[in-house]
Amino acid sequence: MSHSSHSSSPMENLVATLDLEKLEENLFRGTSPQVGWQRVFGGQVIAQALMAAQRTVDADRYIHSLHAYFMRPGDPLVPIVYQVDRIRDGASFATRRIVAIQHGHAIFSMSASFQIEEGGFDHQSEIPNVPQPESLMSEAQLQEAFLANAPPAIRKYWENKRPIEIRPVSLTHYISKEKLDPKQDIWVRAVGDVPNDRHYQAAVLAYLSDMTLLDTSLYAHGTTIFDPTIQVASLDHAMWFHRPCKLEDWLLYTQDSPSASGARGLTRGSLFTRNGVLIASMAQEGLIRKRAND
Repeated sequence: MSHSSHSSSPMENLVATLDLEKLEENLFRGTSPQVGWQRVFGGQVIAQALMAAQRTVDADRYIHSLHAYFMRPGDPLVPIVYQVDRIRDGASFATRRIVAIQHGHAIFSMSASFQIEEGGFDHQSEIPNVPQPESLMSEAQLQEAFLANAPPAIRKYWENKRPIEIRPVSLTHYISKEKLDPKQDIWVRAVGDVPNDRHYQAAVLAYLSDMTLLDTSLYAHGTTIFDPTIQVASLDHAMWFHRPCKLEDWLLYTQDSPSASGARGLTRGSLFTRNGVLIASMAQEGLIRKRAND
């Protein structure tokens, strides 16, 4: 198992985080980078659980879908143990169930399905017509323009160096409390080299898929996940992997939230390559609840 260091790049640290330690057959241990957060980023747990499952399937089978539930917040100071249950190995498909454990309790569970590569029918939705990432503000420019007077939570989020860079097509929700259509388009890319290995590429894709989704369900209400009066947390996460991608360029992450009710918001997402290839689809429901007044 590799260990991250402060001298490594954020992407090198992420790759090291995904390099799980094998404790026994079907049992793996992962750690979390120490970046000052009170809980483990959900995308990290999804990605580590996927890596654990991938290490129990034949090399010619690749992830095509995963369905996950978050049950307890992860403690970044304590290793996470991933237990893999080999549900089925068929002629074309393999199914795994993964449970993440900390402090003697399950904090997360996931089912994952793998398939050999096959040909067949092929169609996809079209990529939206949006400005290219080079025409948008970089993260450094965003920090310079908006962070000086930003709330501490927003400033801390943007100031941390991350393995994934994001460039929102619209910045309205950062500078306004206007109630907006619950839709957004964000360019995302890996900052640094992702290993030329489909298992790592799928895990990094799963990691970034958890970024920004919850925010979209709050657009219609003129607020964000950084609002201290709102309690937000991911409840579940589903992802379908359509086509492989080496993550060497920008991806467009299109998102929309069709519903919010019962203190929950649902968001759907699609990830396209720059030239319009749909590589993955996501759906996530999150807790979005007004905190009780003290």
